[in-house]
Amino acid sequence: MNTYLNNLFDLENKVVAITGAGGHLCSSMALGFASAGCKVALLDIRLSKVESLKKDMYDKGLKNVLALEVDVSKKESHELAKENILKKYNSIDVFINGAGTNDSTPFFDITIEKWKEVLSSQLTGTFFGCQVFGKYMLQKGSGSIINISSASAGPPLSKAFAYSVAKSGILNLTQNLGREWGTKGVRVNAIRPGFLPTEWNKKNFITKDRELAILSHTPMNRFGEPEELIGAVLWLGSSASGFVTGSEVAVDGGFSCMTI
Repeated sequence: MNTYLNNLFDLENKVVAITGAGGHLCSSMALGFASAGCKVALLDIRLSKVESLKKDMYDKGLKNVLALEVDVSKKESHELAKENILKKYNSIDVFINGAGTNDSTPFFDITIEKWKEVLSSQLTGTFFGCQVFGKYMLQKGSGSIINISSASAGPPLSKAFAYSVAKSGILNLTQNLGREWGTKGVRVNAIRPGFLPTEWNKKNFITKDRELAILSHTPMNRFGEPEELIGAVLWLGSSASGFVTGSEVAVDGGFSCMTI
Protein backbone atom coordinates (compact mmCIF):
# COMPACT_ATOMS: atom_id res chain seq x y z
CA MET A 1 0.00 0.00 0.00
CA ASN A 2 1.38 3.44 -0.87
CA THR A 3 2.06 6.17 1.69
CA TYR A 4 -1.07 8.16 0.82
CA LEU A 5 -3.39 5.21 1.48
CA ASN A 6 -1.43 4.23 4.57
CA ASN A 7 -1.97 7.68 6.04
CA LEU A 8 -5.62 7.90 4.99
CA PHE A 9 -6.66 4.55 6.46
CA ASP A 10 -4.03 4.29 9.20
CA LEU A 11 -5.23 2.17 12.13
CA GLU A 12 -1.83 1.10 13.44
CA ASN A 13 -1.93 0.60 17.23
CA LYS A 14 -5.54 1.77 17.53
CA VAL A 15 -7.49 -0.09 20.22
CA VAL A 16 -10.67 -1.79 19.01
CA ALA A 17 -13.23 -3.48 21.27
CA ILE A 18 -15.85 -5.78 19.73
CA THR A 19 -18.84 -7.37 21.46
CA GLY A 20 -20.09 -10.62 19.98
CA ALA A 21 -16.53 -11.17 18.76
CA GLY A 22 -16.93 -14.93 18.83
CA GLY A 23 -19.74 -14.78 16.28
CA HIS A 24 -19.96 -15.37 12.54
CA LEU A 25 -19.58 -11.73 11.46
CA CYS A 26 -17.63 -10.11 14.26
CA SER A 27 -14.88 -12.71 14.35
CA SER A 28 -14.04 -11.69 10.78
CA MET A 29 -14.12 -8.01 11.74
CA ALA A 30 -11.77 -8.75 14.65
CA LEU A 31 -9.34 -10.51 12.33
CA GLY A 32 -9.53 -7.58 9.91
CA PHE A 33 -8.72 -4.97 12.55
CA ALA A 34 -5.89 -7.07 13.99
CA SER A 35 -4.45 -7.56 10.50
CA ALA A 36 -4.55 -3.76 10.07
CA GLY A 37 -2.24 -3.39 13.09
CA CYS A 38 -4.84 -2.77 15.80
CA LYS A 39 -4.92 -3.98 19.37
CA VAL A 40 -8.19 -5.90 19.63
CA ALA A 41 -10.36 -6.73 22.65
CA LEU A 42 -12.63 -9.71 21.94
CA LEU A 43 -15.78 -9.48 24.07
CA ASP A 44 -18.40 -12.24 24.21
CA ILE A 45 -20.68 -13.95 26.71
CA ARG A 46 -19.13 -17.20 25.43
CA LEU A 47 -15.59 -16.89 26.78
CA SER A 48 -14.55 -20.17 25.16
CA LYS A 49 -15.42 -18.76 21.72
CA VAL A 50 -13.21 -15.70 22.06
CA GLU A 51 -10.42 -17.67 23.71
CA SER A 52 -10.47 -19.98 20.70
CA LEU A 53 -10.48 -16.99 18.33
CA LYS A 54 -7.60 -15.45 20.26
CA LYS A 55 -5.60 -18.66 19.80
CA ASP A 56 -6.34 -18.69 16.06
CA MET A 57 -5.19 -15.09 15.82
CA TYR A 58 -2.04 -15.86 17.79
CA ASP A 59 -1.31 -18.69 15.36
CA LYS A 60 -1.52 -16.13 12.53
CA GLY A 61 1.01 -13.91 14.31
CA LEU A 62 -1.64 -11.46 15.56
CA LYS A 63 -0.78 -11.30 19.25
CA ASN A 64 -2.10 -7.93 20.43
CA VAL A 65 -5.38 -9.53 21.48
CA LEU A 66 -7.38 -9.62 24.70
CA ALA A 67 -10.31 -12.00 25.34
CA LEU A 68 -12.95 -11.08 27.93
CA GLU A 69 -16.30 -12.50 29.00
CA VAL A 70 -19.05 -9.87 28.69
CA ASP A 71 -22.82 -10.09 29.12
CA VAL A 72 -24.02 -7.14 27.01
CA SER A 73 -27.42 -7.12 28.73
CA LYS A 74 -25.73 -5.88 31.92
CA LYS A 75 -24.27 -2.40 32.13
CA GLU A 76 -21.81 -3.42 34.85
CA SER A 77 -20.36 -6.05 32.52
CA HIS A 78 -19.59 -3.33 29.96
CA GLU A 79 -18.04 -1.18 32.69
CA LEU A 80 -15.78 -4.01 33.84
CA ALA A 81 -14.72 -4.76 30.26
CA LYS A 82 -13.91 -1.10 29.66
CA GLU A 83 -11.73 -0.96 32.77
CA ASN A 84 -9.89 -4.15 31.83
CA ILE A 85 -9.24 -2.89 28.30
CA LEU A 86 -7.96 0.45 29.59
CA LYS A 87 -5.76 -1.33 32.13
CA LYS A 88 -4.10 -3.32 29.34
CA TYR A 89 -4.08 -0.85 26.44
CA ASN A 90 -4.65 2.58 28.06
CA SER A 91 -7.08 3.65 25.32
CA ILE A 92 -10.16 2.64 23.32
CA ASP A 93 -10.51 4.14 19.85
CA VAL A 94 -13.15 2.02 18.11
CA PHE A 95 -16.07 0.16 19.66
CA ILE A 96 -18.28 -2.28 17.76
CA ASN A 97 -21.65 -3.34 19.15
CA GLY A 98 -21.81 -6.75 17.52
CA ALA A 99 -23.53 -9.01 20.04
CA GLY A 100 -27.09 -10.25 19.58
CA THR A 101 -29.35 -13.22 19.06
CA ASN A 102 -32.16 -13.94 16.61
CA ASP A 103 -35.37 -15.97 16.79
CA SER A 104 -37.69 -17.50 14.19
CA THR A 105 -40.69 -18.20 16.45
CA PRO A 106 -44.09 -17.49 14.80
CA PHE A 107 -45.56 -14.23 16.11
CA PHE A 108 -48.36 -15.65 18.29
CA ASP A 109 -45.97 -18.18 19.83
CA ILE A 110 -43.36 -15.67 20.96
CA THR A 111 -43.10 -15.71 24.74
CA ILE A 112 -42.27 -12.60 26.72
CA GLU A 113 -39.05 -14.33 27.78
CA LYS A 114 -37.97 -14.89 24.18
CA TRP A 115 -39.01 -11.34 23.20
CA LYS A 116 -36.94 -9.89 26.04
CA GLU A 117 -33.99 -12.17 25.26
CA VAL A 118 -33.67 -10.89 21.68
CA LEU A 119 -34.24 -7.22 22.54
CA SER A 120 -31.91 -7.45 25.53
CA SER A 121 -29.01 -8.91 23.55
CA GLN A 122 -29.52 -6.65 20.55
CA LEU A 123 -31.03 -3.29 21.46
CA THR A 124 -30.33 -3.05 25.19
CA GLY A 125 -26.80 -4.38 24.64
CA THR A 126 -26.16 -1.71 22.03
CA PHE A 127 -27.66 0.95 24.32
CA PHE A 128 -25.35 -0.03 27.20
CA GLY A 129 -22.35 -0.25 24.87
CA CYS A 130 -22.98 3.26 23.59
CA GLN A 131 -23.52 4.56 27.12
CA VAL A 132 -20.39 3.07 28.64
CA PHE A 133 -17.89 3.26 25.79
CA GLY A 134 -19.46 6.39 24.31
CA LYS A 135 -19.09 8.24 27.61
CA TYR A 136 -15.42 7.29 27.76
CA MET A 137 -14.88 8.48 24.17
CA LEU A 138 -16.66 11.77 24.84
CA GLN A 139 -14.38 12.36 27.82
CA LYS A 140 -11.39 11.58 25.58
CA GLY A 141 -12.76 13.76 22.79
CA SER A 142 -12.48 11.16 20.03
CA GLY A 143 -13.69 7.74 18.97
CA SER A 144 -15.75 5.75 16.52
CA ILE A 145 -18.69 3.55 17.46
CA ILE A 146 -19.96 1.07 14.89
CA ASN A 147 -23.36 -0.53 15.43
CA ILE A 148 -24.82 -3.45 13.49
CA SER A 149 -28.03 -2.68 11.67
CA SER A 150 -29.65 -5.16 9.30
CA ALA A 151 -31.69 -5.59 6.15
CA SER A 152 -34.43 -6.17 8.75
CA ALA A 153 -34.16 -2.64 10.20
CA GLY A 154 -36.82 -1.47 7.77
CA PRO A 155 -38.81 -2.57 6.02
CA PRO A 156 -38.80 -5.63 8.30
CA LEU A 157 -38.08 -9.13 7.12
CA SER A 158 -40.59 -11.88 7.69
CA LYS A 159 -40.09 -14.50 10.43
CA ALA A 160 -37.86 -12.23 12.56
CA PHE A 161 -40.25 -10.14 14.63
CA ALA A 162 -38.25 -9.28 17.75
CA TYR A 163 -35.02 -9.08 15.74
CA SER A 164 -36.56 -6.61 13.28
CA VAL A 165 -37.84 -4.43 16.11
CA ALA A 166 -34.39 -4.48 17.73
CA LYS A 167 -32.54 -3.64 14.54
CA SER A 168 -34.85 -0.74 13.72
CA GLY A 169 -34.18 0.56 17.22
CA ILE A 170 -30.43 0.21 16.75
CA LEU A 171 -30.59 2.23 13.54
CA ASN A 172 -32.64 4.95 15.25
CA LEU A 173 -30.23 5.04 18.20
CA THR A 174 -27.30 5.33 15.79
CA GLN A 175 -28.88 8.33 14.09
CA ASN A 176 -29.77 9.94 17.42
CA LEU A 177 -26.24 9.65 18.78
CA GLY A 178 -24.69 10.75 15.50
CA ARG A 179 -26.72 13.95 15.87
CA GLU A 180 -26.05 14.40 19.60
CA TRP A 181 -22.30 13.84 19.47
CA GLY A 182 -21.55 15.43 16.10
CA THR A 183 -19.50 18.31 17.55
CA LYS A 184 -17.84 16.26 20.28
CA GLY A 185 -15.34 14.18 18.30
CA VAL A 186 -17.23 10.89 18.58
CA ARG A 187 -18.77 9.39 15.44
CA VAL A 188 -21.57 6.81 15.58
CA ASN A 189 -22.45 4.81 12.48
CA ALA A 190 -23.95 1.47 11.55
CA ILE A 191 -23.29 -1.12 8.92
CA ARG A 192 -26.27 -2.80 7.29
CA PRO A 193 -25.25 -6.34 6.34
CA GLY A 194 -27.32 -8.18 3.81
CA PHE A 195 -27.60 -11.95 3.85
CA LEU A 196 -24.43 -13.58 5.14
CA PRO A 197 -26.06 -16.67 6.64
CA THR A 198 -24.74 -18.85 9.43
CA GLU A 199 -25.56 -22.53 9.65
CA TRP A 200 -28.24 -21.59 12.23
CA ASN A 201 -29.78 -19.14 9.74
CA LYS A 202 -29.82 -21.78 7.04
CA LYS A 203 -31.51 -24.25 9.37
CA ASN A 204 -34.06 -21.90 10.95
CA PHE A 205 -34.76 -19.24 8.32
CA ILE A 206 -33.65 -20.12 4.83
CA THR A 207 -35.83 -22.68 3.12
CA LYS A 208 -35.31 -23.31 -0.59
CA ASP A 209 -38.20 -20.96 -1.42
CA ARG A 210 -36.84 -18.28 0.88
CA GLU A 211 -33.36 -18.62 -0.58
CA LEU A 212 -34.79 -18.13 -4.07
CA ALA A 213 -36.68 -15.03 -2.87
CA ILE A 214 -33.56 -13.56 -1.23
CA LEU A 215 -31.26 -14.13 -4.17
CA SER A 216 -33.81 -12.88 -6.70
CA HIS A 217 -34.00 -9.65 -4.64
CA THR A 218 -30.19 -9.34 -4.48
CA PRO A 219 -28.69 -7.86 -7.66
CA MET A 220 -25.44 -9.76 -7.12
CA ASN A 221 -27.50 -12.98 -6.93
CA ARG A 222 -25.48 -14.54 -4.11
CA PHE A 223 -25.04 -14.56 -0.35
CA GLY A 224 -22.26 -12.47 1.15
CA GLU A 225 -19.25 -13.64 3.11
CA PRO A 226 -18.28 -12.22 6.54
CA GLU A 227 -14.93 -11.06 5.15
CA GLU A 228 -16.82 -8.69 2.85
CA LEU A 229 -17.76 -6.52 5.85
CA ILE A 230 -14.14 -5.82 6.77
CA GLY A 231 -13.56 -2.98 4.31
CA ALA A 232 -16.59 -1.05 5.57
CA VAL A 233 -15.69 -1.32 9.26
CA LEU A 234 -12.03 -0.46 8.67
CA TRP A 235 -13.19 2.65 6.80
CA LEU A 236 -15.63 3.63 9.58
CA GLY A 237 -12.94 3.06 12.20
CA SER A 238 -10.34 5.17 10.40
CA SER A 239 -9.97 8.91 9.82
CA ALA A 240 -10.88 8.30 6.16
CA SER A 241 -14.52 8.49 7.31
CA GLY A 242 -13.94 11.59 9.41
CA PHE A 243 -17.05 13.41 8.08
CA VAL A 244 -19.33 10.38 8.41
CA THR A 245 -21.66 10.04 11.38
CA GLY A 246 -25.26 8.95 11.92
CA SER A 247 -25.00 6.89 8.74
CA GLU A 248 -26.05 3.38 7.81
CA VAL A 249 -23.65 1.75 5.36
CA ALA A 250 -25.24 -1.05 3.36
CA VAL A 251 -23.07 -4.07 2.55
CA ASP A 252 -25.79 -6.20 1.02
CA GLY A 253 -25.09 -6.99 -2.60
CA GLY A 254 -27.66 -4.38 -3.62
CA PHE A 255 -30.57 -5.89 -1.62
CA SER A 256 -31.67 -2.49 -0.24
CA CYS A 257 -31.86 -0.85 -3.67
CA MET A 258 -33.85 -3.62 -5.40
CA THR A 259 -37.43 -3.17 -6.53
CA ILE A 260 -38.59 -4.78 -9.80
